[in-house]
Amino acid sequence: MIRDALYLARMDAAHLLRRRETLLWTFVMPVIFFYFIGAITGNSYAAPKDALAVNVPPDAGFLADRLVKRLDRDYQVVLNPDPAQLSRFRRRLAIPSGFTDSVLAGKPMKIQFGRTGEDMSADYDRVRLYRAVYTTLADLIVVSGENTEVSKEAFEKLAAEPRTLTLNVRAAGHRLEAPTGFEQSVPGTMVMFTLLVLFTTGGVSLMLERNNGILRRLASSPMSRGAVVLGKWGARMTLGIIQIAFAMITGTALFHVKWGPNLPTVALVMLAYASLAAALGMLLGNFGRTEGQVIGLGVMASNVLAGLGGCWWPIEVTPRWTQKLALAFPTGWIMDALHKLMNFGAPPISVLPHICVTAAVAIGAGIVLARSFRFQ
Repeated sequence: MIRDALYLARMDAAHLLRRRETLLWTFVMPVIFFYFIGAITGNSYAAPKDALAVNVPPDAGFLADRLVKRLDRDYQVVLNPDPAQLSRFRRRLAIPSGFTDSVLAGKPMKIQFGRTGEDMSADYDRVRLYRAVYTTLADLIVVSGENTEVSKEAFEKLAAEPRTLTLNVRAAGHRLEAPTGFEQSVPGTMVMFTLLVLFTTGGVSLMLERNNGILRRLASSPMSRGAVVLGKWGARMTLGIIQIAFAMITGTALFHVKWGPNLPTVALVMLAYASLAAALGMLLGNFGRTEGQVIGLGVMASNVLAGLGGCWWPIEVTPRWTQKLALAFPTGWIMDALHKLMNFGAPPISVLPHICVTAAVAIGAGIVLARSFRFQ
């Protein structure tokens, strides 16, 4: 049985790899998606994530400098950037001319803050800006109440005084930074296209073999039913392995993706995923009636699973309920495992449940396939 299955897997895999659509969607389209999605989500020409562009006029005075120092605790402050480069910054703050003189004269002044987007971190930006402004104002009140001249030296003297209240800050753990750019697009596209190719090419080829009578001829051969099913699955598993290996090599060579210190575990996760995708693709081809039906269902299912599972964007930036929903799908299991291994510094033992669940579902799908496999 094993010998027959290996022979059938080898011959069938060679046949699948000769199809032009297989070559296109396995080796060409993924690279295009790697680049465009990675360039869009990563914005390679953007400023650092916590950058704040601050425009300080020459006559803004020492209070503006004091405010900038306060802001520098929370942001990577970039002073007076080139106006042509302002579009690179998500956050932009402008201090008006004559700021210090106007404030000391009791004239209200408005600091202009501009921000691109209104996501969950917008409120955090407001908190940080209010804190910087009000602490600067508090320092001004203290200095003014000491019956001394309000000057830069007075502020420096206040800053040098020992604090009666201090805060002891310690790291509570490793900060989880959601992947962006190619660190997200390459693994996500790899997971999506593995499912897409094995659903479409893997499913359609099986359906065509049944409709063209090829499976009936196999049924009349000395090969057992188990050998045929195992061989067909092995061919699609081989296609998935080739696709995953190509994606990982291309991601490393062209887009400098780092797969983390646990590369063997990453490979094991993807092998479990390929085995499941191959079995599900065969189930689709086993029950599909027409080529259009199998392709339509395969494309729709793979795209829906990719979107809900976090292949198009890091699921960590979405609301909590969508993160929980993603774990209901195989794509979500795999993306969660890849993020843990590649980006969050988790040990291999942390993704053992992902591998076990994926393998168990693949075995279950294989049992259903073996019992329901149709030769005609």
